[in-house]
Amino acid sequence: MTQLIEPHGGILCDLLIQGEKLNQLKKDSLHLESLTLNDRQLCDIEMLLNGSFSPLIGFLTEADYNSVVNNLHLSDGNIWPIPITLDVNEEFSKSITIGDKIVLRDHEGVAIAIMTVSDKWTPDKENEAELVYGTQDIGHPAANYLLNQSGEVYLGGKLDGLELPRHYDYKLQRHSPAELRAQFKKMGWTTIVAFQTRNPMHRAHKELTVRAAREIGGNLLIHPVVGMTKPGDVDHYTRVRCYKKIMEKFPEDTAIMSLLPLAMRMGGPREALWHALIRKNYGCTHLIVGRDHAGPGIDSKGNPFYGPYDAQDMVNKYADEIGVEMVPFKLMVYVEERAEYMPIDEVPEDLTKLNISGTELRRRLDQDLDIPEWFSYPEVVEELRHAHPPKDRRGFTVFFTGLSGSGKSTIANALLVKFLEHGRRRVTLLDGDIVRINLSSELGFSKEHRNLNITRIGFVASEITKNGGIAICAPIAPYEAIRKYNRELISKVGGYIEVHVSTPLETCEKRDVKGLYAKARKGIIKGFTGIDDPYEKPVNPELSIDTSNISQEEAVQQVLIYLENQGFLA
Repeated sequence: MTQLIEPHGGILCDLLIQGEKLNQLKKDSLHLESLTLNDRQLCDIEMLLNGSFSPLIGFLTEADYNSVVNNLHLSDGNIWPIPITLDVNEEFSKSITIGDKIVLRDHEGVAIAIMTVSDKWTPDKENEAELVYGTQDIGHPAANYLLNQSGEVYLGGKLDGLELPRHYDYKLQRHSPAELRAQFKKMGWTTIVAFQTRNPMHRAHKELTVRAAREIGGNLLIHPVVGMTKPGDVDHYTRVRCYKKIMEKFPEDTAIMSLLPLAMRMGGPREALWHALIRKNYGCTHLIVGRDHAGPGIDSKGNPFYGPYDAQDMVNKYADEIGVEMVPFKLMVYVEERAEYMPIDEVPEDLTKLNISGTELRRRLDQDLDIPEWFSYPEVVEELRHAHPPKDRRGFTVFFTGLSGSGKSTIANALLVKFLEHGRRRVTLLDGDIVRINLSSELGFSKEHRNLNITRIGFVASEITKNGGIAICAPIAPYEAIRKYNRELISKVGGYIEVHVSTPLETCEKRDVKGLYAKARKGIIKGFTGIDDPYEKPVNPELSIDTSNISQEEAVQQVLIYLENQGFLA
């Protein structure tokens, strides 16, 4: 490990190996146990290897993990608020013993790093969720990943980096902490405020960041996240095109942009502190922190996960310890009479304040309505319209879920016919039985295999949706967590409408033309949904239809009316 000491930002850990040792490690990697990293782990390892997560030199050991979860500090006393862990499944963990070296690879099999395993343990994930994110509600992206998607076992240990994960996009806008520090030094910048964002920027953002830089008497780093953000966010390709357009609007030589390959946790106060530490590593002295910074919104009961000023309070509390000052995000509004933006608390009461919320912006994009030039630059709006066409030209998925015999396949087939009759859009039916025959014939009916079957359906539906088509899915899909996974996957690329066919169990049993319920009641069939295996009712479906008291035609009409009201059908 090389430690780089710079005047701004303190010590950087460079975990990338060079020279002859690198050649030897690459040869060694051919004979080691391999682990293919998922998307979040790839983001984490890049941030570890390039020094963004300094002072970390690998995935957390058990002692460091416990200290971070409980005390926001590493075991050596250095502040660190978010656990950076390597989660693996139980089967893989059984092949690993302490002291082993494993090679960590990307999706294409490229060796990224060799890890010397110093710790292996089974964490208390519920405790981690409560202490780090303040919740076990699966509406929180990080809590959901932790409780429903991450591996059962954590591995800890130091890393020897072989190469950074490869990126083929926006290479000139990607910088390591050392590269960005060197650029600041070359330009003579000593006081730098960073602006963290996962959304497109508009005129108000430009005005508030310019004011923040002037307020501290320094320069500005636009530092958007292009790793993993909140499900449903605008994709990073579109956002970077928008950022590049808006960078042209800043005063010359006052601001630069660099892309951050971070996997956000949406962890509110702890995440804000984490963002400040990361920006310190990049050489920044200040960070703009907004209301509910990095908050994921509301929980399943409709309450905010975090208070509006919790994040600002957290960064302020540790400002001296981390050496990064917080600059509050000021809500900027357009003042019609003055034709300029002002902080909302500085606008005289007799003047007209104009603003467009994120929800209103999405509505205007969905319905192809005007977006005024005072709100955003025309070049930015053009990029957003290209990536976010009106709903009636956008792909979407209708995902039916319900018990066997509930009527979901019947409704799905009838809906298919209606779309084909309409003739304007390409449509594909992914019925549970059809998928079982063509995509999942080797799978059984264990929970693991059922989840795998549903993820396959979700993947195919996402590809159809991404390319502007309509996917109709009709599996039983009994488990809420995997349905949520599909919702997040598909919502990234188009519309997602979950329809709970809520026909009661007794009605489904009466319709049992295959005799499956009778066999399950007698114990001939094991693990049958609704009998000896649970069906978890959807938490917030777009539609709920009970077919015990309405006709097939009426059920289909309910779906069509919903789609029309939501703008998906012209």
